Amino acid sequence: MAGYVSEAVIRRLPGYYRYLRTLEAEGVKQISSQGLGERMKLTASQIRQDINCFGGFGRQGYGYNVAELREHIGKILGVDRVHKMIILGAGNIGRAVALSDSFPASGFQTLAIFDADPKKIGTNIGAIPVQDVETLAGFLANHEVDIAVLAVPLETSQQVTDCLVENGVSAIWNFAPVDLKLPEKVTVVNVHLEEGLEILSFKMKQMNG
Repeated sequence: MAGYVSEAVIRRLPGYYRYLRTLEAEGVKQISSQGLGERMKLTASQIRQDINCFGGFGRQGYGYNVAELREHIGKILGVDRVHKMIILGAGNIGRAVALSDSFPASGFQTLAIFDADPKKIGTNIGAIPVQDVETLAGFLANHEVDIAVLAVPLETSQQVTDCLVENGVSAIWNFAPVDLKLPEKVTVVNVHLEEGLEILSFKMKQMNG
């Protein structure tokens, strides 16, 4: 695998994986870069460049074996193994993540959910009981956790994050509307929902003059 891969290529990888899974489910065995590009609204050249970042998987005049390429990209993304995950916040976002079928199917296993609201503590989301966030440090001391989903209010987000980092969590999926202060060893992906709507609003304005 190449040492450096651009952020743009990384952001396209889940799309490749999703489309290849769909093709595999449809019974498609082979696909050309042109055919995959037409599905993904990318040029054939872009497809080849992206995939070549990780080695040559296709053959000229033959295209890509769909199952093999899907497997390779799954390994690149790391979804060929189970990632153990916890959810901080049992509100609407936390519930949506916990109840989604797609995350377990992709190897993301939710171990626990935490909240500070006494009305939510002790209730279940699916089959998972909501625990008191005050017990978070103790839980982390006794369980290996790969990813934390942060869906807590703005005012508590950094405090909760500090607890996660101090107890060895090195990857955070952040839904809190804040840029967290993190050491370099911790990876974060921010999902600021209001920014998505603001970008959509801007694009609508551009289209409508």
